[in-house]
Amino acid sequence: MAKETKLAANNVEKNMNLDEKTANVLDVQDMYLYFQTGKGIVQAVDNVSFALERGKSMVIVGESGCGKTSLGRAILRLLPENVYKYEGSCLLNGSDIMQYDDERFRKEIRWKRAALVPQSSMNSLNPVLKVSDQVAEPILIHDLADNKEQAREKAAEAFKKVGVPVDFLNRYPFELSGGMRQRVAIATSLVTDPDFIILDEPTSALDMLTQANIMNVLTKLKEEIDISFVLITHDVSTSSEIADMAAIMYAGQIVEFTDAYTFFGTPLHPYSERLMASVPTLEADDEELGFIPGQPPSLINPPEGCRFAERCEEEFELCSEEPPGFEMEDDRIVKCWLYREGGERDANYGK
Repeated sequence: MAKETKLAANNVEKNMNLDEKTANVLDVQDMYLYFQTGKGIVQAVDNVSFALERGKSMVIVGESGCGKTSLGRAILRLLPENVYKYEGSCLLNGSDIMQYDDERFRKEIRWKRAALVPQSSMNSLNPVLKVSDQVAEPILIHDLADNKEQAREKAAEAFKKVGVPVDFLNRYPFELSGGMRQRVAIATSLVTDPDFIILDEPTSALDMLTQANIMNVLTKLKEEIDISFVLITHDVSTSSEIADMAAIMYAGQIVEFTDAYTFFGTPLHPYSERLMASVPTLEADDEELGFIPGQPPSLINPPEGCRFAERCEEEFELCSEEPPGFEMEDDRIVKCWLYREGGERDANYGK
């Protein structure tokens, strides 16, 4: 019988100093984020757990509306007013930052230790302020420079890291291309030297060449500086270029968690398999692309048991009960009854 496990398992003290360099830069356990709406409670993030090793990059992949962005905002505590339930533990360098009050979190964590590159870089930049003022702002707010001139120098260093000419500091956002605005957003997240950065769809709304350039920038940063990335995307092909770990999210839950090389080569969860089958490849020739029938379930009233069961061709009796995360022999976690023995999929469990 496979061992039931949470998707991360390092036992660490929850009161360690943030300057301690633990093996896992981020360790999230039992994270919940529900929203109150006029139609009911939206279970956007439902009992999510994972760990990210220091210096590694992780990709969170899933269909639109599966809770990817909500998970990122839960980690950074960027929450709207209609939060119904927000709980769990989130260890940064071994310290449970979920226990911090809002003021301490703002001063010590958000942007100083953990930064965000939001969706749509143009909307994240103030059109009436020069980009130099916006990139330097986190430095000044967190007292990481003695004066504006020193903050500007740090902003110039960040520009060099992401390949933006330093003279662009004096420009306004509307004077930059979409790709350059995205680089500015990445530079803004780098200026405080955070432990990790969450990038929410960093290549959306960009042409293919610009997407490749942005991914090259991220790959270079990962190689040159000690930083971890959490990449949120539905673009499987782009995410494969930078990811060390892969978390597959469906209907508010992580259904598979493993190293990226293993996942992209042999996905196991039925949803993961069908997701990868829908991605075109150079070797596919005339092979018909796969697709996932049906629609994702409502997060207001998700089905009991496995949330993918109604769309799964291998649904069977046990799927009426919610599966735990089963640990496989190769250390990956799969939230599916087909793998309850922890080894190869047993055809006797499916149809």
